[in-house]
Amino acid sequence: MRRPNIVLILADDLGYSDIGCYGGEIRTPNLDRIGRSGVRLSQFSNTARCSPSRASLLTGLHPHQTGIGVLAGNGAPGGYPGSLNDRCVTVAELLGAAGYATGMSGKWHLSGPLREPADSWPTRRGFGDFFGTLSGCGSYYDPATLYRGEVDASAEVRDPRFFYTDAITDHAVEFIGREAAAGRPFFAYVAYTAPHWPLHAPEEDIAGYDGVYAAGWDELRARRLDRLRAEGLLGAESALSAPDPAQPPWAAAPDQAWEARRMQVYAAQVERMDRGIGRILDQLTASGVSDDTIVVFLSDNGGCAEILPLGDPAEFRTRRHIVPATTRAGAELRVGNTPDVDPGPEDTYVSYGPAWANLSNTPFRLYKRWVHEGGIATPFIVHWPAGGLAAGRIVRTPFQLTDVLPTLLAAAGVDYPREYRGREVPPPEGRSMLPALRGAPVPDTWLFWEHLGNAAVRRGRWKLVREHAGPWELYDMDTDRSELADLADRRPGLVAELATAYQGWARRVGVIARRSPPSPASRRRGRR
Repeated sequence: MRRPNIVLILADDLGYSDIGCYGGEIRTPNLDRIGRSGVRLSQFSNTARCSPSRASLLTGLHPHQTGIGVLAGNGAPGGYPGSLNDRCVTVAELLGAAGYATGMSGKWHLSGPLREPADSWPTRRGFGDFFGTLSGCGSYYDPATLYRGEVDASAEVRDPRFFYTDAITDHAVEFIGREAAAGRPFFAYVAYTAPHWPLHAPEEDIAGYDGVYAAGWDELRARRLDRLRAEGLLGAESALSAPDPAQPPWAAAPDQAWEARRMQVYAAQVERMDRGIGRILDQLTASGVSDDTIVVFLSDNGGCAEILPLGDPAEFRTRRHIVPATTRAGAELRVGNTPDVDPGPEDTYVSYGPAWANLSNTPFRLYKRWVHEGGIATPFIVHWPAGGLAAGRIVRTPFQLTDVLPTLLAAAGVDYPREYRGREVPPPEGRSMLPALRGAPVPDTWLFWEHLGNAAVRRGRWKLVREHAGPWELYDMDTDRSELADLADRRPGLVAELATAYQGWARRVGVIARRSPPSPASRRRGRR
């Protein structure tokens, strides 16, 4: 039997409730179509940050096992190597060895070396075809570290029509069309940078959201929760968490027109990504392979509360792997979240801030970098009509990123090896989700998270979670998915049991203890 094609689509910094079929007001008709006709997961988790999530997604391991415990980058960030190591094997390597054509479009962010080809580049980790960026983020008009294969592609951005979201789509569509015409099964990894900061979008896309955000973040959070419940994704167990206490209520927010503009641009970024996904889906249909192609969509972490510029403003501007010196025409870049900078154009460099990130993560609390639900809960859509994944099913079983590789290999009929290219590789940490995606009951299993000292473990209904240097908190996820009623004091024995399991896992996968708590400034701003 012919093996199915696989299209794995990853958004960057997209919150749980941002897309339409997960309660959002942002127009995402293409994701909504495959979500409502395929399978949606209500309790799928990422690892709270971009590089670790990508490492786990592609290897089936926890990020600490892959060399990417904090972020990609030279200088051993957090004590980890900062590059994908040779003790793991990627899904692209395994599918390629099984006869798949393998192509990637978009953000890699798994390599310390950015300018000279290295063993941690996508071209050397299984992808026969690559167009994208090696660094973590950047201008949508002039992205740094842009390559085709291992050849610098920066000249391509000089075309005034260049926009990175569209370029990612263009390459994915071309790869899919070519490989489908050749009759080979293909694996396309499409890693958008949208809607990660900076807030960049064409003015006509931004204008499409005029007035949509005038009601403000408080009212829109309530509306999103209502729609999440109407979609059947959440129920009474998921109450609306309190707004971020560090942010003003909308009625007291200064500069409301500018605030609404920031969220308009974010929404435009998401809609443009969805438009590109529609082109990918159209290419699958035109190629006659739509029914037997597995399409997966998810986000790498929750909504991002980072405020620009990160850290010292002068130092931030010197980070050429993410911030251009000027626009392509030589104009000065306006960097920072101030009301005199209306985001969208190429000469701006702005983020949308904590209050709108709180909307993105409705109904949960906290953000990217934390392992409370606001940081790790993601939309997760799977569409594969020929594989029995249809009928608008909603799966409530908790899964996480380590389960993706086993699922894709099971669907493709590809075994995971004990050794790869002469080196022993650890077995995947997850399990195939296919039985659950097809409606079968599956047993509970242990789930674990750690990032920057923020830690969590879940078994069945119980989740133990803490902020770095803080006490353990215990939540019953069957009745309190939003993590509002801490039961740690009432169940000390359960806390001890789960904490012991977490410590054993952390030792086994190589978690490096974080030595000092983050400062209040770093909590607000984060680092990249």
